[in-house]
Amino acid sequence: MSAIGHAPPPFFNRGPGPLVRLFFFVSASLILLVVDLRFHSLEWIRLSIATAIWPVQRVAWMPIDAAGDVAHYFVRQSALEQQNAKLRHERIEASQSLLRQRHLEDENQRLRILLDMRARQPVTGRVAEIIYAARDPFARRVFIDKGLQHGVRDGQVVVDEKGVLGQVIRSFPLTAEVSLLTDKRQAIPVQVQRNGLRSVLSGAGGGRMELRFLAGSADVKVGDVLVTSGLDGVYLAGLPVARVVKVERDNAYVFARIACEPMAGIEQHGLVLALESRAALPMLPSGLLAPEKAKSEKPRSR
Repeated sequence: MSAIGHAPPPFFNRGPGPLVRLFFFVSASLILLVVDLRFHSLEWIRLSIATAIWPVQRVAWMPIDAAGDVAHYFVRQSALEQQNAKLRHERIEASQSLLRQRHLEDENQRLRILLDMRARQPVTGRVAEIIYAARDPFARRVFIDKGLQHGVRDGQVVVDEKGVLGQVIRSFPLTAEVSLLTDKRQAIPVQVQRNGLRSVLSGAGGGRMELRFLAGSADVKVGDVLVTSGLDGVYLAGLPVARVVKVERDNAYVFARIACEPMAGIEQHGLVLALESRAALPMLPSGLLAPEKAKSEKPRSR
């Protein structure tokens, strides 16, 4: 029996109390944090532990990765099937358009032969890439990665997959400078595709163009597509150029204000096609002058 006023000794040695152990481990943790933050002395321990448990982490993540791969597989499979169906549909439409285009070209060629007209000049080009834009903020110009060594010369027309982009104004051995249609010093003869009305389209800067010197009563509507007329001997006829986006008619002015936006990706850097220069139109012989002009050139009899 224990003496009165004294507790019996513990059956097991329980060591320090819970508060003492909590204080010890908190102090040790703070010391390790300060030492690691100050001297980075525990970095190799951290790397060793991370390397040791890496296989365990990979094994633990394998079911999650497998489930994600299966879900992504079905999603990609469905997306690919939809994309393939869309591409097949577009290919069929493109094939029909191509067959129709070939038929029209053959028919046009036969009509030209029957009418004894000059055959259209075949067009070839060279693919180039826009590498950077000019530093002048007031000039809308870009540089392409093809130059004199690749057959690119001054005056060649540059187009993309949507329409006319501009014209080569300066050729270097390995690069060439292209003036975009939106440049204020650039002008191109066009005609309205809907009714054949001819005019001159000029750059207005800021990604816009203007159809100038057309009367207020001219048959031009918003949405009309403008194509090259080919009258200047530089641009081929029928190339898409711009679309009419705004028409302002005021009785106080003689001409209408017609704003257009280019069809080509003027502000988009990508692949372009530099068309070969057109051959010069043949000059008329002196014997084929107009009667009035020939009559005026005859010497007057005294």
